[in-house]
Amino acid sequence: MDQKARSILKARTVLAQGHGAGDSVTRALIPPVHVSTTFLRDADNGYESGFVYGRTDNATVRQVESVLATLEGAVDAKLFGSGMAAATAVFLALDKPTHVIASEVIYWGFREWLVDIGRYGGHSVSFVDTSDLDAVARAVRPGETGIFWIETPSNPLWTITDIAAIADIAHAAGALLCVDSTVSTPIITRPIEFGADIVVHSATKYLNGHSDVIAGAVVAARDSALWENIHVVRGHLGAIVGPFEAWLLLRGMRTLEVRLREQCRSASRLAQLLVSQDAVASVLYPGLKTHIGHDVAAHQMDGMFGGMLSIRLRGGEAAAIRVASRVEVWKRATSFGGVESLIEHRSSIEGVGTPCPSDLLRLSTGLEDPDDLFEDLVQALAR
Repeated sequence: MDQKARSILKARTVLAQGHGAGDSVTRALIPPVHVSTTFLRDADNGYESGFVYGRTDNATVRQVESVLATLEGAVDAKLFGSGMAAATAVFLALDKPTHVIASEVIYWGFREWLVDIGRYGGHSVSFVDTSDLDAVARAVRPGETGIFWIETPSNPLWTITDIAAIADIAHAAGALLCVDSTVSTPIITRPIEFGADIVVHSATKYLNGHSDVIAGAVVAARDSALWENIHVVRGHLGAIVGPFEAWLLLRGMRTLEVRLREQCRSASRLAQLLVSQDAVASVLYPGLKTHIGHDVAAHQMDGMFGGMLSIRLRGGEAAAIRVASRVEVWKRATSFGGVESLIEHRSSIEGVGTPCPSDLLRLSTGLEDPDDLFEDLVQALAR
């Protein structure tokens, strides 16, 4: 099936079949893992197969990239050894230093890296509440601003940024718009449809879904010199994901749509139930109609509002830490997007300078029964 034919299939079908199940040699239903690091040359010393060396390319990796590009409506996708490797490759591929406008609340590890590149990479970074379009417009430096980097919903405050509106501001300034869409995945939001130029994922999270693979991805709306540079950077740094990890990632992605739909359903139910708990000061979830960004979220999120939410506790930091220590069904662990439900006190993890309130607990719903998850939280809150 060619790319055009694939593009009209529903995401669930694309994922289930993974762009070509089967092996042409054995007729096995499941595609093989291609682990070779080197490839035979042709008689004329060329490489008719298109594969030269494992550090720069791999057939198993290509299959996953093809699926992801189709899901995003993109021209191409590149897999990396981690989400951080993917995100940083965008900046390492730039021809020259630039001014960056970034969401105030983004993945903490990448936020720290952006601060660091301002110190030694020549870039300058302005962190802005990107849900405030006026503030974003004021942050633009004509002739200097080259990249807008947004994360929506923002983790863990779940602020919603209007992708299309930011795309207009970015493109009017002659800048690129990059969107970290790890939380939404292409099942919920396809940023390219709203004007994004680059989309980044930590594939470790929902795309894989089983907490057993570290990987990342960069997706491009169109071919460009920057996109070619990103490919070169990946090869030079040896940042490609391993073939077995890519195979595991593809296996995880095949159930992405059905997993995520259930996780979103559970998160929505929990958000509605937790609003009425006396110990809970507020519930942060864009699916609630009281959420300030709900209308924008309803427009750019495809009928689902994500599998994560946060709660802020009336008892402050001490209460939040106590609740996290007393749950039994929820697991106290970093990361999100897996089949197990995770709870975390983010501000103590992120440390000094975090924009995360100290009374906040981040909840990542897995595939457990939502009633069991709720009752576990209730008993922890009551104690």
